[in-house]
Amino acid sequence: MRILETVTFDAVLRHFRAEHPVAREHDGNTNDEAEGHVRNAERLLGRWSRVLLGRQDVLDVMLPWHLGEGGDRELVPPTGMTVAEAAETLRSQQDAYARSNPVCWRKLLRQRTAPRTPLFLSARAVSGVDYEGLRVKEGVTHLDGLHRMIAWAAWHRLPKGEEIPAYVAFAAPR
Repeated sequence: MRILETVTFDAVLRHFRAEHPVAREHDGNTNDEAEGHVRNAERLLGRWSRVLLGRQDVLDVMLPWHLGEGGDRELVPPTGMTVAEAAETLRSQQDAYARSNPVCWRKLLRQRTAPRTPLFLSARAVSGVDYEGLRVKEGVTHLDGLHRMIAWAAWHRLPKGEEIPAYVAFAAPR
């Protein structure tokens, strides 16, 4: 991870809302939930940086529980898993997952060709039902971008040497 600059929470929220409007029309719009995760990170940690992530940085991000947009098959268990583990899980059950989780599957497919947009992450798990059971609570953790990261990893859209922009919440100095 390469830290570029410290940014204010207002700037983070402005950028988040520009990329992820709550009123956007698509199946399973969870932008309001993701904004809640971003706000939780602000309350818990309080300092934000704009960063660039390498391939391995993205693969190592811890993902919280994800049932798959109301589908029948869990993609990430309550204990969490890394992006790399989730991508491998998706690849191993791709056909069954597509049938049992059509909304989530469409979100994943959209990311196969969509332009990359910044991720929103935190230096540790935030509060909330999706994060309660995580086995690893310290380390870079998802706030927004689960479908993007899994799709990029599953379909080899994370080439070595390329950097992905992100906003990361860190603990404020005392």
